[in-house]
Amino acid sequence: MSLQLETNRPTQKKALFYARMKLLHSRNNNLSKNLCYKFFKYVIWFSISLYFLSSLIITRHNPTISRTTISRSKPSRALMEEDPRLDSSAHGLFNGMKIYVYDLPAKFNGEWLANERCSRHLFAAEVAIHRALMNSEVRTFDPWQADFFFVPVYVSCNFSQVNGFPAIGHARSLMASAIQHVSSQLPFWNRSLGADHVFVASHDFGSCFHTMEDMAIAEGVPEFLRNSIILQTFGVEHKHPCQEVENVVVPPYVSPESVRATLEASPLTGRRDIFAFFRGKMEVHPKNVSGRYYSKRVRTTILRKYGNDRRFYLRRHRFAGYQSEIARSKFCLCPLGWAPWSPRLVESVALGCVPVIIADGIRLPFPGAVPWAEISLTVAEADVDKLGGILAHVAATNLTAIQRNLWDPRVRKALLFEDEVSEGDATWQVLVGLSGKLDRSHRKWRVSSE
Repeated sequence: MSLQLETNRPTQKKALFYARMKLLHSRNNNLSKNLCYKFFKYVIWFSISLYFLSSLIITRHNPTISRTTISRSKPSRALMEEDPRLDSSAHGLFNGMKIYVYDLPAKFNGEWLANERCSRHLFAAEVAIHRALMNSEVRTFDPWQADFFFVPVYVSCNFSQVNGFPAIGHARSLMASAIQHVSSQLPFWNRSLGADHVFVASHDFGSCFHTMEDMAIAEGVPEFLRNSIILQTFGVEHKHPCQEVENVVVPPYVSPESVRATLEASPLTGRRDIFAFFRGKMEVHPKNVSGRYYSKRVRTTILRKYGNDRRFYLRRHRFAGYQSEIARSKFCLCPLGWAPWSPRLVESVALGCVPVIIADGIRLPFPGAVPWAEISLTVAEADVDKLGGILAHVAATNLTAIQRNLWDPRVRKALLFEDEVSEGDATWQVLVGLSGKLDRSHRKWRVSSE
């Protein structure tokens, strides 16, 4: 028995030794783990502190910018520039141009859309261009990388309670308020004094913001806009106070959906049983209550001269389905109203009716994309009483050739604003026009000087 106990003692000592060693090893491991945990905790704390310190420095250098949420389904601009395989035709055509769209308070744009007419009437290019730019390839969310800054202000959606027409008496103050907002929030307006900022003025006399020419001329372009770029429907070949500003002439708005619906019912090559068509305001006595002569008496002359001519389909009253009449016509008269331009110009081209332009010196939109001389007729205001003979001559000679040029789908597309920028559409043509003004880009100046 004593021999057995003596024999087991070395074994017990050895077991006790290994137990103590295991405990010591465990303590060492725990100590090591605690040291590692503390080390990593301090590393993480230091990294987070460094991140927030860096963010604070960057934020002080670049102002905080509110960004409107849009679809990100397209490849990012930066990715396109880094990988030539993703280079789009738009990127190449527009010379890498980038546009920053200001995120203005809703009182400048969104609130006006409560009236459905705001996005559908003849001045609605201001809405259409804004919407298309929001998802355009040229849009940048980094204003420091922008060539141009688009200021989306809807000034023509204030419809008169008396006659329902757009009332733009508030336009100057609304534009001035928008400029005060962007110049106080971000540094880019003050940096260039607005030279790289773009506005839309899609009403009678464009950036003069008045519906009557004598008043528009008297007031001229507001001083706060004289250094900027204006996309405006008004344009003439001669010197005029309402285009004494950098500008691009754009077409009035005509709904692409309405055009497509009309063409489905009346194809371009369908029966055109109306020789010459006009529906719209024609004053029997041209001098109205304002003391001004509407249309410089041109429409009154047309009514008096051709009102009983069976070749001429002339109507003075509105008709909701009048586009179906255009689609049935060979010639569509486009006389001036208060201003030289008219939505009939776009509607006639879009629906395959040869536009007869009667507005001396008018500057037409997008001449690089629309071959106006090959798809239209121009008649001097002084020759309007000879209109019947002029149209009869064209009908007997080269009407078919004109129609062939007119019915090219690319011509129609160039004058219609789609919901998103589509190659060749009206907003695309606007971007082409802006890309020709890149010498005004502060970013280009900076890059060339580096």
